[in-house]
Amino acid sequence: MAARKKAGARKTSGTRKYGAKASEKIEKVMHEKKRGTLRSGGSGKKVTSRKQAIAIGLSEARRAGGKVPPRASSSRKKK
Repeated sequence: MAARKKAGARKTSGTRKYGAKASEKIEKVMHEKKRGTLRSGGSGKKVTSRKQAIAIGLSEARRAGGKVPPRASSSRKKK
């Protein structure tokens, strides 16, 4: 009898969502956060949030031309 898939199993495509440049940038940013040297762009305050650090890394990777999905759009409707 063949094994059945779980109902909630997600289909995966063959391509990667994030490229190598994105993972390099995030790795660099996470090291900076761990050392306490990562600063936010606008105010220059120290970043303590892991999620914020990842967002900064992805943003840097996008600016550098890495393979990163586009930013999630806000929930506001555009007129």
